[in-house]
Amino acid sequence: MTDQTTEDGRKRTFLCVVDDSEELSRALRFACDRARKAGARIGLLYVVEPAEFQHWMAVGELMAAERRSEAEEMLQVVASTVQRRTGHMPTLFIREGDMAEELVNLVSDRENNISLLILGAATGTEGPGPLVTHVVTRLTGSLRIPVTVVPGEMTDEEIAAIT
Repeated sequence: MTDQTTEDGRKRTFLCVVDDSEELSRALRFACDRARKAGARIGLLYVVEPAEFQHWMAVGELMAAERRSEAEEMLQVVASTVQRRTGHMPTLFIREGDMAEELVNLVSDRENNISLLILGAATGTEGPGPLVTHVVTRLTGSLRIPVTVVPGEMTDEEIAAIT
C-alpha cells in the first residue's frame, strides 16, 4: 500500500459528491477501494440548493433547516458505508449554494487536501448526468485535480480489478 500523504504529513482526500442518484454507489465503491489501497481518505460533499421561495423569512429559514437536516442524514448513511469499506470515517462537507461553484471552491481550498474528484456516470440514454456533463465540459479547467468518472454499469468486480 502506498501512503498518500502530502509533504506536511496529511493524508490526501478523494472526494465524492453525495446526492440521491443511482450512480453514487459506483463512484463510492471506486473511491473506497482506491482510498483503501492508496492509504488516502474519503471526503463527501453534499450541496444544499438555496430555497427559491423566500417570501417570508421564517418559512425560508425553516426550509433551509429541513434541507440541512436531510443533507446531514444522507451524509451519515453514506459515511457509515465508507467507514465499513475503508475502516475510516470520511471528512464531511456540507455547503449551500450552486453545486458547481461550491465544488470548485471546496477543491480550490488547499487546506482540504483534495487530490482526486470521483464522480459516477448515469446509465440512462440521456447521458452521464448533469454534474458529470458540467464538470467535464465546463469545470475541468477550473479544477486543480484529476477527475475520475466511473461508469454506472461497472460491477464491483470490475471496479476492484482497476483500483
